[in-house]
Amino acid sequence: MTASALRVTAAPGEIFLQAQGLSKAFGGVRAVQNVSLAIPANSVFAIIGPNGAGKSTTLNLLSGVYQADAGSLHFGGVDMGGLPLYKRVRLGIARTFQKIRLFKHLSVLDNVLVGFHLHHRIPIWQYAIPGRAFRLDRDRYLAEAYSLLEFVGLPHRADVRAGSLAYGEQRMLEIARALATQPTLFMLDEPAAGLNATEVEFLLAQLKKLQQRGITLIVVEHNMDLVMNVADHVFVMDHGDYLFEGAPADVQRHPDVIAAYLGVDELE
Repeated sequence: MTASALRVTAAPGEIFLQAQGLSKAFGGVRAVQNVSLAIPANSVFAIIGPNGAGKSTTLNLLSGVYQADAGSLHFGGVDMGGLPLYKRVRLGIARTFQKIRLFKHLSVLDNVLVGFHLHHRIPIWQYAIPGRAFRLDRDRYLAEAYSLLEFVGLPHRADVRAGSLAYGEQRMLEIARALATQPTLFMLDEPAAGLNATEVEFLLAQLKKLQQRGITLIVVEHNMDLVMNVADHVFVMDHGDYLFEGAPADVQRHPDVIAAYLGVDELE
């Protein structure tokens, strides 16, 4: 498959995203060192680790925000080496960011509508002189945008300016906008950061629904309750390196993971 083919898909359980030996340095700082991972389709794959472990850098390498200094990355049959972020989005990859990135001066609804830009199929002249194709396209994506706002619990906030939303609402709006690109692989960087217990519970339920819809999820997260309740597989990093990976229950009791989070003294 070439990078020009759209919407990469895979059968459940088939390796969907595979990285071998990814490394990234910033000056003399090695943020990620020789990280390899294999993510099955239709799974929830969590990446965890203490602060400074290299989690967000790894997600930036997978999504295309950064290009790796070394290593290889394949999404389905596509070699992602050197492929920029916007081309990865066209293949079916979407993401959210640790620091929320919204068009805060636009309405909540318009923020979601922006996410559909990849999917418009309208003759260019109809943007100047709207015709039937333009109206059908507009009505379709308005309906889909409201559906996504319903999914994240914000239908009643559609006409509000995005910058006026509460912090937790902005988190959910960013998720809705990313979903508007219609991803097959969805990466979330600290989605529970700043959320209260009720909001985390709602987020957990929605992540499970996305998996049920066939979307593969990669979640970088510090909230261990969320990780242990949603993840099928957990990849643990420390100081830019692989530390351990396995099922959530195995990760919880592994001594190296406990030491990385709590300090060696806690085990003695």
